[in-house]
Amino acid sequence: MDNERFSENFAILKAFAHDAPQEPGVYLWRDGEGRIIYIGKAKVLRNRLGSYFSGAKDVKTETLIRHARSIETIIVANEYEALLLENTLIKQHTPKYNIDLKDGKSYPVIRLTAGPFPRIFKTRHIVQDGSRYFGPFPNVQAVDTLLELVDKLFPLRKCRTLRKRDAPCMYFHIGRCAGPCCGKITGAEYLVHIERIQKILSAEIDSLIIELTERMHEAAARLLFERAAQLRNAINAVKALSESPAMVDFDHEGRDYIAWAGESIFTTWSVFSMRGGKMTGRELYRTRSAAEETESLETFIAAYYTPDRPPPHRIFIGLGDDAASPDFPFLKRWFKEQFGYAPELVAPDEKRHQAVLAMARQNAQEDLRHRLKERGAGPALDELARALGLRTRPERIEGFDIAQLDGKHPVASLISFKNGVPDKKNYRYFKLRSVVGVVDDFAAMREAVHRRYLRLIREGAELPDLVLIDGGIGQVNAAKGVLDQLGMDSGIVGLAKREEELWLPHAREPIRLSKRSEALKVLQQIRDETHRFATTLNQKLRSKDLLFPALESVEGIGPKRAAAIMKAYVTLPAIAAAAPEDLADRCGISETAARTVRAAAQLALEDQAVAKTRLAPRGEAYPVGEAIALLAAEAVNEDFDKK
Repeated sequence: MDNERFSENFAILKAFAHDAPQEPGVYLWRDGEGRIIYIGKAKVLRNRLGSYFSGAKDVKTETLIRHARSIETIIVANEYEALLLENTLIKQHTPKYNIDLKDGKSYPVIRLTAGPFPRIFKTRHIVQDGSRYFGPFPNVQAVDTLLELVDKLFPLRKCRTLRKRDAPCMYFHIGRCAGPCCGKITGAEYLVHIERIQKILSAEIDSLIIELTERMHEAAARLLFERAAQLRNAINAVKALSESPAMVDFDHEGRDYIAWAGESIFTTWSVFSMRGGKMTGRELYRTRSAAEETESLETFIAAYYTPDRPPPHRIFIGLGDDAASPDFPFLKRWFKEQFGYAPELVAPDEKRHQAVLAMARQNAQEDLRHRLKERGAGPALDELARALGLRTRPERIEGFDIAQLDGKHPVASLISFKNGVPDKKNYRYFKLRSVVGVVDDFAAMREAVHRRYLRLIREGAELPDLVLIDGGIGQVNAAKGVLDQLGMDSGIVGLAKREEELWLPHAREPIRLSKRSEALKVLQQIRDETHRFATTLNQKLRSKDLLFPALESVEGIGPKRAAAIMKAYVTLPAIAAAAPEDLADRCGISETAARTVRAAAQLALEDQAVAKTRLAPRGEAYPVGEAIALLAAEAVNEDFDKK
């Protein structure tokens, strides 16, 4: 490859890495013929892929990039799943640039043998003799810790073969074996221990964690710190092994998992396949369809399965968390005609199946995001121009929203989008002057629109192609009057949230677009951003109102002391969360006064939370507890986009 082609290819791969998902997963490098030449795993895919294109390149990295033409990512739940999937895919595809797995070592599993008095131990070999297996587990240390805990809690037999003995061995005398070889325990009694162990290994660990935690605290209280540390390690080991892996299991039945993500007429389908207890791969397919979801699903399944790719006996379909098993009579008939049997089409009924479907759905959503980004906002803006009767595509859209509470601190936000993308350097907000103390949304809208566009006209700056008003016909007509007064010919439309209706000036009936309309989604995105921006500023101003009066209401706290407290802690949430001793020490006040100050700050936060529920649009009021949490988060984050 010459230098020019290498530079072009390098730029394409780098751009993909820059936009890769910020989730754990596996990445596959492919050559010009689509062959996988390297497989890797990552805790954060974007960071790992980005590292290939930053800094100096060693020989192996440059060789890989020179031979690669594309990169594919598979999102998984966590780094552990990524490790398991990477291991499976490397063995399946044997990529050219991966290190050979010379010993073919697999991850350990926990084996619970069959028979009347089962044993439990760690192994790397699967024997089909009725034994039950749990795992696999990359964390070998956690496996050893868990087995040590099981050994101490449950007196299972230690000998490899169960023989009749006259006297029990040493393990019986130290309480580590129940002595089944000497008839010291019945099969039913032994089974009770096995059932408890199976619950632990099947992630039913809540009661065990509570019991171990109580023992740990008891040991610490008696100053038995070594024992407490052992119990802590046992708790961590149980938690570490409690999540069953989704990429590998011991169910050798073949099965597929089908999920999808759709936007307008675009749908991405994701299929995860399990064969022989291992994830063998993920496939993505892109379609266009105006059909309903169920019809599209039937069409996809009928196209996906062919004589060269027959269906497994079970296909899991993600129709929503609460959906029952789907019923497709025509599809079942088609399966029987084509393959001589009809696989089960089922909704996930266990956590492991739900986990795989969740990953399949996430991969579909990520591909759909890439797809829409590649396509751009042009078609959506063209649809919007047709729906509103605009002369040209509205490449610059500006949106307005008003936020106030009983006429106090009325503010307006101005959001600017360019070609469907936020243009944050043109975000503005206005502290309104004409409506202080009164509630008049129409007057507030007129002031905000007039101030914005009078300035742009005086500066000779670019005017918007479309103005979006968060509201109905009244707000639209108020803003339209200002545009006419200024001699502007920009389009204008209102988006009423209750029914998501579009209102043009002086219209008698609204325009109603399909909920799947790309044009509507563009307007909704702008409207939601204007509301967020206006509400954030209004809350900040009201927070300042409550700040000093709340502190000065405490006896002995005057303006200077209140200012000192605010200088030390900056925000009300920080004061409300402060320890009284720390507050007293940092601000030079008594602990009694510090407790009162903290209580006053907490009450002020509750007042803000109540106000937030009143400020929220109708039908969107927050519970007070949630509102307090939101206000706390917002108060800590002072990085507002403002001009």
